[in-house]
Amino acid sequence: MRAKTLLLLLLLAVLAERQLAAGSHPDRSMPGSPHNISTDDRGLQQVVLTAAYSFNNQSNDAFLFKPSAIHRAQRQIVKGIRYVVDLNISRTVCRKRDNSDLSRCEFQPAGRLHQTFRCHLEVWEIPWKHQSRMEEFLCKT
Repeated sequence: MRAKTLLLLLLLAVLAERQLAAGSHPDRSMPGSPHNISTDDRGLQQVVLTAAYSFNNQSNDAFLFKPSAIHRAQRQIVKGIRYVVDLNISRTVCRKRDNSDLSRCEFQPAGRLHQTFRCHLEVWEIPWKHQSRMEEFLCKT
């Protein structure tokens, strides 16, 4: 039994080495590696919306912010689903105290109140455990 296990490990090592030596194909991704996803992806949309709510809860601004652009979106399958997203979050005309629905809030027009943050977000979800953890959420002007 031990000899079979060693043989299997050796075979896997040889196959992995051959694949690395051959280089990766630009249109094929390795299992477990991040790959680009559509900005219309339902899981991505939920992650981005959760990030906006988190941003608004941490912000002392009187106005709500919501996503205004997604520059990069990737998904990686690793003991769950890991999302890596670069996006813009912009100030809306809706005030926090009004408990407005973000989907109905328009962005601030160009001018004194217009503000946009560039954010990087990494979220790890484990759907079968109903768990979601924000690994990284950094924003700058």
